[in-house]
Amino acid sequence: MSETLLSSRNLAFELYEVLDAEALTQRERFADHSRETFDAAITTARTIAEKFFAPHNRKNDENEPRYENGEAVLIPEVKPAVDAFLEAGFLNAARSFEAGGMQLPTLLSQACFAHFQAANAASTSYPFLTMGAANLIENFGSDEQKRRFLQPMIEGRFFGTMALTEPHAGSSLSDIRTRAEPAADGSYRLRGNKIFISGGDHPLSENIIHLVLAKLPDAPPGVKGISLFIVPKFMVNDDGSLGPRNDVLLAGLFHKMGWRGTTSTALNFGDNGNCVGYLVGKPHQGLSYMFQMMNEARIGVGMGAVMLGYAGYLYSLEYARARPQGRLPDSKNPGSAPVSIIQHADVKRMLLTQKAYVEGSFDLGLYAARLFDDTQTGENEEQRKLAHELLDLLTPVVKSWPSEFCLKANELAIQILGGHGYTREYPVEQYYRDNRLNPIHEGTHGIQSLDLLGRKLAQNGGAGLKQLIRLIADTCQRSQEHGSLSTLRQPLEKLVASLQVVTLELLTDLAQGKVTATLANSALYLKAFGHTVIGWRWLEQAIRAEEGMNKGVRADHDFYRGKLQAARYFLTWEVPCCHHDLAILQARDDVCLSMQDSWF
Repeated sequence: MSETLLSSRNLAFELYEVLDAEALTQRERFADHSRETFDAAITTARTIAEKFFAPHNRKNDENEPRYENGEAVLIPEVKPAVDAFLEAGFLNAARSFEAGGMQLPTLLSQACFAHFQAANAASTSYPFLTMGAANLIENFGSDEQKRRFLQPMIEGRFFGTMALTEPHAGSSLSDIRTRAEPAADGSYRLRGNKIFISGGDHPLSENIIHLVLAKLPDAPPGVKGISLFIVPKFMVNDDGSLGPRNDVLLAGLFHKMGWRGTTSTALNFGDNGNCVGYLVGKPHQGLSYMFQMMNEARIGVGMGAVMLGYAGYLYSLEYARARPQGRLPDSKNPGSAPVSIIQHADVKRMLLTQKAYVEGSFDLGLYAARLFDDTQTGENEEQRKLAHELLDLLTPVVKSWPSEFCLKANELAIQILGGHGYTREYPVEQYYRDNRLNPIHEGTHGIQSLDLLGRKLAQNGGAGLKQLIRLIADTCQRSQEHGSLSTLRQPLEKLVASLQVVTLELLTDLAQGKVTATLANSALYLKAFGHTVIGWRWLEQAIRAEEGMNKGVRADHDFYRGKLQAARYFLTWEVPCCHHDLAILQARDDVCLSMQDSWF
């Protein structure tokens, strides 16, 4: 049976040959686990994703949520799928046994969740948002808030959202207008409007817990004046039972080009003057709290982009193997049988490009999950600190690079199917439409590039960047044990050297106050930086593939050869192209910055 979600062999390669998931079982928190329990969780995730999520992916797309009598109505298949997800324990896969979880490493939790993202991005988004909201309340909420709101979320009875965006402000959170007035009972009364709130209304849970950014009457201007509030759809009584409907109204639904099965809502808070909210943590610190959920969401969006790219790649691969069309250029006999299109060189190019993009991104997303485990359960404080610094640096790349390049993979999948590719009889056009939202979800490519170049690189004295450079150098050093990898290592080393020079120059300009000019071409920097990171991850995969080949398991040789060929493609075709981008950055080219409105 062909695999439609992701390659189980590639997943095993990542977990057990590249990222050493079994080593995590030596840590106290994961001591009850083994490769057998990890594989059992993955098998369960694949089974539920294939049985409950994948079958209604197309129906979700063709039957968007409807706005009826002030409520969102979904197709009936969504709830049984989400319930199966909850019943299997995946909502709390990484949570401790004592809290009702599976106590899996985040690496394994992410690997399991990837199956659901590939099967049905829209239906998966509801529990995904809930996990992030629950984690935020767990870390920053009061004991009372945890009792009243967190525990029902852990139990899957309440779901969660993040309500940030407002119609006039978009991504500029410093300009939000939602206000929160203190009430005599210690709660607050909110008034404002939020848009593009994924999962903002649905019938999947007893209650919906909105995490809302708003400003208090004495708030200082800008992002330093933002507070965070818990705003339930239904009030929750002291005994945990549901009370009356809160003053949160579904104003309408947005109709997107993709992810059509996820409600994208406009919510009105306090139209009747009685929207009750509860302050999380300290006043004016809300954005710092929300960054935890936003960073989790950024990594989740990046992995979602990977899995949509992966699903398109696997489908177009199977199609190319089965579709006979044309003959090779040196065939002189028009009466000979057509060959499968996978034999045509340009189709191989498109498939190889997809493989390089999606499997490189998949490795990066799982590597980020492994880093998160190290931030929580590393052997000592220094190891945990190093993991945090590196993860913080890589987060904008994990979000944005897959969102850009796995979308390109979806585009190539459509091209491989030819005229069939853009018809709705085949799934690759939906994968593309679904994935087109990810370059916007949780901050655009431009916003992520500003975060990387303007903030993350210099953070903690550049500790994350220095660590990354050391890790890449170590991988390059180890690759020298395999003579065949020299042609792969050299382009990466050249790019790293150039990137270091340009990075130092740009950071010097920023330190001198040349902010606008220096950040003008930050998108190019993120592309080159992302290619460097993915190139490093491909060289690491190539080393593991060489080691696997040397073990002599012949059944795996084709798999390892495919890895080496994809690494060769990315490091010799893609990586050298970044020198052009770095040259533009080094020249401080101002063609975009100096363009005037009236010249368009």
